[in-house]
Amino acid sequence: MSGMKKEFIHLLASCGHVGFTFAIAVVIGFAGGVWLDRKFFDGATSPWFTFIGLGFGIAAGYKTLFDVVRVVRADERRRTPRHEE
Repeated sequence: MSGMKKEFIHLLASCGHVGFTFAIAVVIGFAGGVWLDRKFFDGATSPWFTFIGLGFGIAAGYKTLFDVVRVVRADERRRTPRHEE
């Protein structure tokens, strides 16, 4: 397999990882907030813990996005030779 195809597949896998992880983090955060509202507080605080859980899920998704971007940039810098003039 050529180098360009490997790089494309690696980038595609990174994007798929971010998308899947982002979606799962949001769903888990939202479900956790709903569960807290219903289980412990009998709906009295609804929808506050749902919004808080959703916020944590979105924050976790963005953290994953930034981590993957940082790794991809580091790989790109490592592969690109520097030309000193």
